[in-house]
Amino acid sequence: MAPSFLANANTVCVMDASGPLGFTLVQRLVQRGYTVHASLQRHQGKEEEVLNGICGDPEKLKIFRSDPFDYHTILHALQHCSALFYSFQPPQDHPDYDEYMADVEVRAAHNVLEACAQTATIQKVVFTSSATAVVWREDRNSSQLDLDERHWSDPNFCRKFKLWHAMSKTQAEKSAWALAMDRDVHMVSINGGLLMGSDLSIKNPYLRGAVEMYEDGVLVTVDLDYLVDAHICVYEDISSYGRYLCFNHIVNNNDDILTLANKLTLPSSLPQRYEQGKSFLQQKIRNDKLKKLMHGGV
Repeated sequence: MAPSFLANANTVCVMDASGPLGFTLVQRLVQRGYTVHASLQRHQGKEEEVLNGICGDPEKLKIFRSDPFDYHTILHALQHCSALFYSFQPPQDHPDYDEYMADVEVRAAHNVLEACAQTATIQKVVFTSSATAVVWREDRNSSQLDLDERHWSDPNFCRKFKLWHAMSKTQAEKSAWALAMDRDVHMVSINGGLLMGSDLSIKNPYLRGAVEMYEDGVLVTVDLDYLVDAHICVYEDISSYGRYLCFNHIVNNNDDILTLANKLTLPSSLPQRYEQGKSFLQQKIRNDKLKKLMHGGV
């Protein structure tokens, strides 16, 4: 169990602060009275202007240019911080998830966790991972057990079926956990479902294998506000530990799959394959651990 330091841990770092999750975390943390170090990748420009609009007090919101592949810039952003909220944004010169992205994401996670280990003030790391690091295994069709945060995707299975997002998230999170345990860094991970936002498109790498996830009863989504609430909750609650599956909706009936298809602007004929089959699929994934932490019960 974490020590009871969190009540006075008022300076935190958010990396990367440019995406929807990072930006909204910065916004909410400032509103809650935290001093925030918002870390942006070096090539990002307009995001800094938008972040500056959140807070007019430069002592409450400080913007840093850091690179997850440059250890020293990470250390600079972490100075005087008691915690890091870390989420990976693919670099501009390598924006797509492919067979090489796992190496890129693992290297970034390793640099960030090592920097946290070397920063004396860091007392907790909230590491953003994905539900895709949970759901993909050879026995996915035969297992009678519901999936939860105790399960891991199999990187070899992911490689075999070119599930590059799942492979990258699995290997990066495993690397982060190994280093955190080796360096005695208190880390908690959030394994989020498909983030539902205005920029969601069929190109989202999470959606590789979406039909199979749907048929397996493990296609889950999460709203941005719920995802942000979960991150802040696992940081502020001193009892948080380990991994937390984070979603607030499961896509497991015809109406859900049609709604998702329409949001992705897919051809309306795509979901018709389900209309003459089951109208409802059994949910095979659970997030009871997070619900208990956030709501005091299941």
